[in-house]
Amino acid sequence: MKILVCVKQVPDTTEIRIDPVTNTLIRAGVPSILNPFDGFALEVAARIKDQNPGTVITVISMGPEQAKEALRSCLAAGADKAYLITDRAFSGSDTLATSYILSRAIKAVEKETGPFDIIFCGKQAIDGDTAQVGPEIAEHLGYPQVTYAAEVSVEEGVAKVKRETEDGYEILAVQTPAVITVTKTPFELRYPSLRCKMASIRAIIPSLTSADLDIDLNRVGLKGSPTKVKKTFTPQVKKRGVRIKEDTGADSARKLAALLNEAKLI
Repeated sequence: MKILVCVKQVPDTTEIRIDPVTNTLIRAGVPSILNPFDGFALEVAARIKDQNPGTVITVISMGPEQAKEALRSCLAAGADKAYLITDRAFSGSDTLATSYILSRAIKAVEKETGPFDIIFCGKQAIDGDTAQVGPEIAEHLGYPQVTYAAEVSVEEGVAKVKRETEDGYEILAVQTPAVITVTKTPFELRYPSLRCKMASIRAIIPSLTSADLDIDLNRVGLKGSPTKVKKTFTPQVKKRGVRIKEDTGADSARKLAALLNEAKLI
């Protein structure tokens, strides 16, 4: 079995601050990490590999040269091969352009590895929170897709997916090849051994550029992106809220209704 995991290096959102003058992200001094949901996707892939000896896990990432750090952390945690998709022409790509680039990269990598049975993605990246790239890759490739997977098992070309919903979980079966996006799993991620960490440091990670992909440059970068971020800002709190805490819930409800009526909101 051949599995692909798409990953992304993102800024650590716990360290991000917004410049109050320019309303842009202050990236200086902010560490970069593997997108957490992509880590869960890799762990799901690794668990399938545990149950299916001979499975090969490949990871790809689109980004600058430093994104190889995220790929090396994946190699240390169970991946077998890694590729970096990088080109200045890809700069400024929105989710549609990014998913198109990744879909072409997948086809290019398959020429070396053979067709992938499952393509995993994290449900979303914590720096964008769009949850669009995984499903869009499926559309570009013409594959069925399942989103918000918490657990996955594979048997005889069929992936059985435990999918998270607002009401709990549902079990779905999907024929491979398929694209599956992964949410936070109920199990912990494995900790890489020292031997695997050392091997990942020595690993050679090929870089693929637009010249290596069968790609239409009019569909990538800012030129190929139909959506653009106009402004990023932190909403300012203009007025303090009111805490209502009466003796009973009923009294609190009446107090809230009175305040809303006074403000002419009801």
